[in-house]
Amino acid sequence: MNRLWWALAAVLIGLALLTAGLYLAGYDPVVALGALFNGAFGSWYAFTSATLVRAVPLILIGLGIAIAFRGGSFNIGAEGQFYAGAIAATWIGLHLAHVPSALAIPLLLAGSAVAGAAWIAVPVWLKLRFGVIEVISTLLLNFVAESLVSLLVQGPLQEHSRVYPQSDAIPDSARLPLLGDSRLHAGFFLALLVGLVLWYLFHFTLWGFRLRAVGAGPRAAEISGRVDPQRVGAMALFCSGALAGLAGGVEVSGVSYALFQSLSPGYGFTGIAVALLGGLDPAGVVLSGVLIGALEAGAGAMQRDAGIPAVAVYVVEAAIIVVALLATTPKGGWMNPRVIRRIRPAMRRATG
Repeated sequence: MNRLWWALAAVLIGLALLTAGLYLAGYDPVVALGALFNGAFGSWYAFTSATLVRAVPLILIGLGIAIAFRGGSFNIGAEGQFYAGAIAATWIGLHLAHVPSALAIPLLLAGSAVAGAAWIAVPVWLKLRFGVIEVISTLLLNFVAESLVSLLVQGPLQEHSRVYPQSDAIPDSARLPLLGDSRLHAGFFLALLVGLVLWYLFHFTLWGFRLRAVGAGPRAAEISGRVDPQRVGAMALFCSGALAGLAGGVEVSGVSYALFQSLSPGYGFTGIAVALLGGLDPAGVVLSGVLIGALEAGAGAMQRDAGIPAVAVYVVEAAIIVVALLATTPKGGWMNPRVIRRIRPAMRRATG
């Protein structure tokens, strides 16, 4: 319940700052916020085709970030892993023209997840072998991934006419089915399924307990529970990269149907806000993903209908990140003796 109040406070503070900024800039806040709401929730079509479509990659990336952060690792490279998954999905999809959808879609999504995990393999190796902080290595690889996309869509993967810097469209058999008369695709249910599975793993399995224990205090987990924090942290990073890559595959298979520059409007970084606002809990991440998706969708409507730059919504997202960070800052160190005494019996029971 405390996390819920913090999340609500973050949203309200963000909206208050946005309102104040619009007023000081000479805009009508009522008209602007009305356009924001209508663009996100004004109709069933707007909610499904704009809000939920934008929420799908945010949920998947946010879930991956939650795994990494819970395991004491800091993956800041989800943007690059998203692009790696999108590249793999495009290449696989273009070679599945004569394969039935029942096989083509799983192959495409599996390939994108593997590509995302492979993209984070170098930071994991650098961390384990040389102690390089993954914050730096994962962040730098974002720029490499963006440059790689630019190279591919103007080279090996460029469409056949060689006019536009994008790939050919993937065949219908590799596209996620749409749900009803909207742009919402089956990837939404995949994101919900991943969230449900992770919620169960986080709360009811030994793996989830070890992950949370290492994130709370790696030294305490190692001493009291005989858990290898490096191994757990590496696995958390691989899972995080796989989900970010899966998000890229879902975006190609369900929305764009092709690879091009600026495929991601910053999903990898916004996913961090989604994870923090959701309290690094899968259920909370799903809800915060829908909320941030609504803000992203409403930003476009606000710019279109009220003439206000869409970047104004970043004020809300920035406030959410700051408040969420304040909410998740631990009070005191996890390595103080009292905390270790409290965690030791549970760790021994869990590890046998």
